[in-house]
Amino acid sequence: MRARATSSCWSAPAGSPAASRRLPSSRAFCSGGVHPASAATRQAAAQGRPVLLVGFCVVRMGAGGSIAARASQGRHTSFAARLVMFPEKLCRWLPLWAGALCLGPSPTLGQAQEAAPLPQPRILLVEDKSALREYEVDSVKVANMVTEGLKRLTGKPSAAAAWLTLVSPADTVGIKVNSAPGPIGGTRKPVVDAVVRGLLEARLPPNRIIIWDRSLASLKAAGYDALAKRHGVRLAGSRDAGWDESVTYESPIIGTLVSGDLGFERDGEKTSRKSHLSRLLTGEMTRIISICPLLNHNRAGVSGHLVGLVDGSMDNSHRFSRSGSILAVAVPEILAIEDEAQRRLLGDRLVLGITDALFCQYLGQSKCLLHYTAALGQLRFSTDPVALDVFSIEELKRQRERFKADYSPPDSALYRNAALIQLGESDPARREVIEIFR
Repeated sequence: MRARATSSCWSAPAGSPAASRRLPSSRAFCSGGVHPASAATRQAAAQGRPVLLVGFCVVRMGAGGSIAARASQGRHTSFAARLVMFPEKLCRWLPLWAGALCLGPSPTLGQAQEAAPLPQPRILLVEDKSALREYEVDSVKVANMVTEGLKRLTGKPSAAAAWLTLVSPADTVGIKVNSAPGPIGGTRKPVVDAVVRGLLEARLPPNRIIIWDRSLASLKAAGYDALAKRHGVRLAGSRDAGWDESVTYESPIIGTLVSGDLGFERDGEKTSRKSHLSRLLTGEMTRIISICPLLNHNRAGVSGHLVGLVDGSMDNSHRFSRSGSILAVAVPEILAIEDEAQRRLLGDRLVLGITDALFCQYLGQSKCLLHYTAALGQLRFSTDPVALDVFSIEELKRQRERFKADYSPPDSALYRNAALIQLGESDPARREVIEIFR
C-alpha cells in the first residue's frame, strides 16, 4: 500500500463566529433563513472590506448568479427609505453619515465582519482498482477501502472508533444516497453496506440508521430494500415522509407543482414560489452521511453532495434547475436554512461526505450511460462537501479531456457561493489531498 499527500502551505484557525457563516451584507434579508448579522457584529467589522449598504440583497442572474460577484449586487433602498425603515437608529446613524460626508469614509460603516477562514479541508482518496470486475465491484475490498479511508481521515485505530468521532449511539443517522441512476450508475450498494456495518459496529441501534433519498420507489428499484432488511435498518423517501409546512424556502422563481409537492393535490395549486423541507429532515434525523456517485451534472458540474442534498430534501425543486445561475444561488441558501437555535438543518448535520468514484460518468446526468463511464476504483472521504464536489468537477474534466469529449459544463458560481457562507472550501489551493493506493 502506497500513500501520497499533496497540500498547500495554507493553514487557518478552527473556530469562526456564527455571523461569519452568513451573507456579507450586514443588513441583507435573504430567503432561505440566512439571517443578517447582528448590530454588534457590524460594529466589530473588519477593516478594508467594503460590502453593500442595502436594505436587501439581490443577486442578478445575468451576472452569473454569484453572491460574491460585485457585478451581481445592487442597491435597492434609498437614503430616505432607510430613515423610515430604521427611525429608532436615526440618532445613532446620523453622526456616522455626517462624518462620512465631512471627514471621509468611516472604517466600520457598510462593512461586515471578515469571515474567519475555515480549517484546511482534508480529502482522503483510497484507490484499489482490483476491487472492480467490469461493472461489478468486490464487496470485501470496498469494505476495506471504507475502513482505511475512515481510519486515516479521523486518525483512529479502528473503524468503530473512527465512526464515533463523527456520530454517537444517541444520534439518528441518515445515509443519503443517489438511487435515481440505478444500481450501476447511482451510489453502489457495497459502499453503503460497508458504512452501515461500520455504524452497527460502533453500537448505533439499527432503528436509528436510515438509508434515504427523494423517492422510496427509486430506492427499492435500485435494490436498497434488501440491504435495509438484511441489517434491520430503515429505508425512507423524503417525499414519502411528507413536507414540513413550517420550514420553507421562498424565492421569486415560480415552479410548476407536480405530484408529491405540497399543495398539488390538497389545494389544487398549479404553481408556487415556495419549497418545503421534508419532515424526514426536520424530525428525528440528527446526522447526515452523504454518499454520492461521481456523476456529471449539466448545470452544476457534478451531481454531488450539495446538489444531491437539496434535490433530495425539498419539494418544488425542479424550478432551481432552469439555469445554472438560479441553482448557484438556491442550493447554498437552502443548505444554510437555520432553525430557531441558528443551527443549519442540512449544512450543520452533514458530518461526512463519501464520493463513490469506483466509476466516473463524465457525460449525462441522471441516467446511467456506460459508454461515457470510466473505471477509477476510488473512494474519496472528507468532512467538507464543497471541497469534495470541486475535486469531483476537476476529475470529470480530466476524463472528458482523456476521451476527447466535446462538452464542457459552464463554470458554476455555486461552490464559490457555498464557500462564502462557510459551507466548505471551494479553493483547490486551500485543501490537502492524501492518496492511498492499495
